[in-house]
Amino acid sequence: MMAGFLLGLIVAFSFTAALFFLKFWRRTREFLFLAFAIAFFVEGCNRLMFLRVSSPSDASPSIYIVRLLAFLLILTAIIKKNTGASRQ
Repeated sequence: MMAGFLLGLIVAFSFTAALFFLKFWRRTREFLFLAFAIAFFVEGCNRLMFLRVSSPSDASPSIYIVRLLAFLLILTAIIKKNTGASRQ
């Protein structure tokens, strides 16, 4: 029961972080903020699926593939930002 509560907190905070980054993206139109918003949203959805499964397992590779994709999105945005590819 405590694990479900903590997962719910992580989901709520992930969605909250996604909304904050989305707000910053709307203000600046920087791809970096959009990438962080998408990554936090994906991570929140990933954790939400944990709540819906009757017996979640950290050994499932699908969990780590979703996290890897979210982190690769952030890494791509950081590289674009640092190389100047996102400048208009």
